Amino acid sequence: MQTPSPIGSLETTSKDHKWVELQAYDTVDLSSPLPQLLGDHGGVGHAHYASQSTDSSPGDGEDSRASLPTQELELGRHKLPADEHPLLVRGSLASDAVDVEGGQGGRQSEREYGAELATADVGSAVFNLATTIIGAGIMALPAAMRVLGMPLGLFAIVLMGILSEISIEMLVHYLTLAKVWTFGDLVGESMGWAARVVAQLCIVINNAGVLIVYLIIMGDVLSGSENHVGLFEGWAGGAGWWSDRKLIVLITMIFVLAPLSSLRKIDSLKFTSAASVALAVLFVVLSCGIALAKLAAGNLQIPRMLPSFASKRAVLELLTVIPIMSNAFVCHFNVPPIYLELHDRSPAKMFKVGRITAILCVLVYSATALSGYLLFGELTNSDVLANFDTDLGIPFSNVLNNTIRIGYVLHLMLVFPVIHFSLRQTIDAILFPRAPPLPESKYRFFIVTLALLTLIFIGSTLIPNIWVAFEFTGATTGLSLGFIFPALVVIRSKLKRGKHVHESLPLAWAMVVMGVIISFVGIGTQVYNLVSSEGS
Repeated sequence: MQTPSPIGSLETTSKDHKWVELQAYDTVDLSSPLPQLLGDHGGVGHAHYASQSTDSSPGDGEDSRASLPTQELELGRHKLPADEHPLLVRGSLASDAVDVEGGQGGRQSEREYGAELATADVGSAVFNLATTIIGAGIMALPAAMRVLGMPLGLFAIVLMGILSEISIEMLVHYLTLAKVWTFGDLVGESMGWAARVVAQLCIVINNAGVLIVYLIIMGDVLSGSENHVGLFEGWAGGAGWWSDRKLIVLITMIFVLAPLSSLRKIDSLKFTSAASVALAVLFVVLSCGIALAKLAAGNLQIPRMLPSFASKRAVLELLTVIPIMSNAFVCHFNVPPIYLELHDRSPAKMFKVGRITAILCVLVYSATALSGYLLFGELTNSDVLANFDTDLGIPFSNVLNNTIRIGYVLHLMLVFPVIHFSLRQTIDAILFPRAPPLPESKYRFFIVTLALLTLIFIGSTLIPNIWVAFEFTGATTGLSLGFIFPALVVIRSKLKRGKHVHESLPLAWAMVVMGVIISFVGIGTQVYNLVSSEGS
């Protein structure tokens, strides 16, 4: 097993090294006696390569980096061994990397493991990230538009999309510098062990709650609920064993969700993620088409332009909507694994993924919120799917309703494994912090996956209504994952800061303050509503 060479003594002429061009993201800090290679955002890295002085002779070979002109280094045209560029996996440090011993029989290094995962292209990364964002929350946006009014509602969607994209860039920038590949590890690198545990618990609470809600929604749509007839019951003309909630959810879990959740790479879900995004677009197309049909018939109400403050209920609705809008773009727990699996990964490439995803989701969200609100006006339900259980007032209303409901259930089925991926990764990091990467362990991977799916299924059957608890956690864990933790990573960083927006200290502080205020507003509103409902 080879050990890393000390600074200034690395053999850069080795023919075993594979050299790759780095992005212009990397420059060199020549202000110190020992030049250090920095991201142009200030991250220290690869100092032993940049520190090759002119002691090496020009004849050391074409791969020698000792004689590189300073200008070449400053322009980012230097080369580094390929195994230096991938991120490290959990449980390893930069000094822990090892090569394959003798070319055979040796244990692969964490760097090589990370390189093997890097097969995703920009398109598949965008689909996986967009699928993480567009979950059940999309159905709450028309009601948010009703409360805020059209101009403010659209502005809030665009603003949250921009802020979320910036916070994604914060994560990517510091993931690259810290060379870690999980959300919890990045928080731990910046703020210590306790903060890492808190971040991991936030992911567990948030994702487990989301997945249980997904199963409950699937059960409501397929088997029915107290106020709505299920699809199977409607098709069969009555209730029976075929409309039993637990049976339907169990069959769905065994034959759909479990196989998809058993894939070891998040990139393996790219086709199902693409299908889930397509189903979300289908919902947008159908709802917009229905709205246009009603507009042509003169059956649309004039939408509200401004929020209402006419009553206490209107004010409470306004306060409730704020956490919903701020949580709409939370996907940050899946940014590290998606970045890890990105082929020829670089910060610039992942920034591109984040920006395309943000634009796509802003468009889908805006069209969904606008069309849903125009369709149902002041009667828009907090979950607009409930509105598609009534007569739409146009031909083929029942067919369109069933198509939208079926498409929504299929969409949630395809979102489920993407959310489950980071939940499983986090649970494994908590239980087995020093173990090899989870995909490398056949039995541990199977046991953790099976245990999680079992607990999620039990939770969905024993807790038929967890919306109150989910609203509490959404106002805390979602905001923490999407804004507070990424901003705190920037604030706590001791690295030299650049001028990029994702390194802005004032913006990071603004995100923390915004997250804390919205959390207090969300929690306070939920407590007030809960106390008021019990007292009435």
